[in-house]
Amino acid sequence: MKLILRGSCICLAFLFLLFAGGVSFMMPAKASARMPIARIAGKNLVHLEVAATESEIERGLMYRTFMPEDNGMVFLFSPPRPVKFWMYHTLISLDMCFIHNGKIVKICEEVPPCRSENPMECPTYPKGPGFVVSYVLELNGGYAKRHGIKEGDEVVFELPDKTEGDSTKSK
Repeated sequence: MKLILRGSCICLAFLFLLFAGGVSFMMPAKASARMPIARIAGKNLVHLEVAATESEIERGLMYRTFMPEDNGMVFLFSPPRPVKFWMYHTLISLDMCFIHNGKIVKICEEVPPCRSENPMECPTYPKGPGFVVSYVLELNGGYAKRHGIKEGDEVVFELPDKTEGDSTKSK
């Protein structure tokens, strides 16, 4: 009888831990539950990775071989400033949307990867003088054309505040 009872207790304890672990696995973490998003022209919803630090901005989407269709990366520039981007060690074609005051001021469409191992041989974007921007949004190459996104379109970002887990809406 003791052996059966002891085995039942162990089995019950195991099932409890399994259930408790499964429930916590299924529930999203409070702070990470909200993925940053961008709404472009009020209709296109893009899930974002955020590049805010110098090292995140330098790395960007380098070495990626794939990015889901409705995903992208936003680069934050505070204070706003002129910027240039390149495709060194970037393996996928990208659309680059340069954004200031909540509007797209320039789109560089279907920018090809730079295949050179010499970074000095990689062109920079946008061509010509840089634009003062607050954000640069990188999307899959051709995304802007496929979704009717154009210069002048409004972009609203919903970026979780890293300190409080709260959402910050910004244009």
